[in-house]
Amino acid sequence: MDPEYFKSYEMCWGTLGTVRPFSNFHQDRDAKEIQAALEKKDAGTLVRILTNRSNAQRQVIAKTFEDITQKDLAAGLKKALAGDLETLLLELLMPPLEYEAHRLQQAMAGLGTDEETLMEILCTRSGKQLQEISAAYTYLYKKDLEKELKGETSGDFAKLVVALLHKENVAGGVQKDIQSLSASLNGKKADAGPWIDILTSRESDHLNKVLTGLELESGLMLDQALEKRFTGDIRLGLRVLVQCIQSPDAYLAKRLTTKKASTVQGIMVSHCEEDLLCIRAAYLKLTGTSLYTALQTQFKGDYLQALLAICRSED
Repeated sequence: MDPEYFKSYEMCWGTLGTVRPFSNFHQDRDAKEIQAALEKKDAGTLVRILTNRSNAQRQVIAKTFEDITQKDLAAGLKKALAGDLETLLLELLMPPLEYEAHRLQQAMAGLGTDEETLMEILCTRSGKQLQEISAAYTYLYKKDLEKELKGETSGDFAKLVVALLHKENVAGGVQKDIQSLSASLNGKKADAGPWIDILTSRESDHLNKVLTGLELESGLMLDQALEKRFTGDIRLGLRVLVQCIQSPDAYLAKRLTTKKASTVQGIMVSHCEEDLLCIRAAYLKLTGTSLYTALQTQFKGDYLQALLAICRSED
């Protein structure tokens, strides 16, 4: 890993995370404890240490472990663990940019494409973050992210994901944008073009005014309008994009209501040092149940303990 290339070591995308730097941090002690835990296959100790350190601290632990043992920590985890817990702890070891690139690669790997995970990442990251993630993707996989996305998608949905990858803030008039989006829904066939152009090239306050104005003008909730006028992947893509513009926390909380371990894990690992406290609050508002309690009804064992440690507490 080249620390000059990946700035993940110093990255801090937010301050409302649940996982913070461990104040009494001693990398030598942690590395030696992890070494003993790997030999005994003591999952509890591995979970306790790796979920209670910031990502930057985990990078230091991994380097110290390698210096002490002449072995790779990730390889050691693979030998000692299995299943969802192995995957989770390995993902906690990845620097943030590398992890986001990994999630995008996984969403496109194998048969079929996980369009919603692609949209989740592209919609909840800024243009600058996506440039960094794209560079990390090229570094890790020796492939161009834009070309990969184009190869895995088609039609208007392909145009949408590429526009999101290169999102920018261009000035526009609120009323003019409302009229363009309204006109795109009124023809015989709904036109995705204005939605892609406008929703990927304006800042969030402007877009919230546009979307609120469009709902007032049309008398329809946007989710209903998109459901009615679009089909297939572009309908999914525009619905996710609109939800993320209106409230990314609420969208991510809704995603967390799934029982799918990879989705829950992906969001929690991605956001645990950034804004998971906000997502937790949105989850409670959406479901009436805290995320901490909900996790206990879905998962079990050491994997559950790891997720609870990342979640941190009851709301």
